[in-house]
Amino acid sequence: MAKKLYVGGLAWATTNDSLKQAFAQYGEVEDVQVITDKMTGKSRGFGFVTMVDDGAAEQAIQTLNGAELDGRNITVNEARPKSDRPMAPRGGSRGGFGGGYDRGGDRRDQRRSY
Repeated sequence: MAKKLYVGGLAWATTNDSLKQAFAQYGEVEDVQVITDKMTGKSRGFGFVTMVDDGAAEQAIQTLNGAELDGRNITVNEARPKSDRPMAPRGGSRGGFGGGYDRGGDRRDQRRSY
């Protein structure tokens, strides 16, 4: 059964081909995907590798986790399914500007008259 691996800390110059070559040393690679930004097309610094054999995938994790690829030390571990990831905080996960006060309702009763 195929095993999907998460690869983080990728150099901006890392391509699908160079990532595949790094993992192909340990067994047959079924799929490689360096995640890119939709607007700029540049790498987001992480990707996924799907390996055909579970044993080869485990060997790749043990050997490549912390190893150097294209000048950067990469992180390699088993990818978690989307449902297993922690939930985003309420209101979105992108940060930004939040808080403030309630702008709704009638505020006439809160106005001061002098």
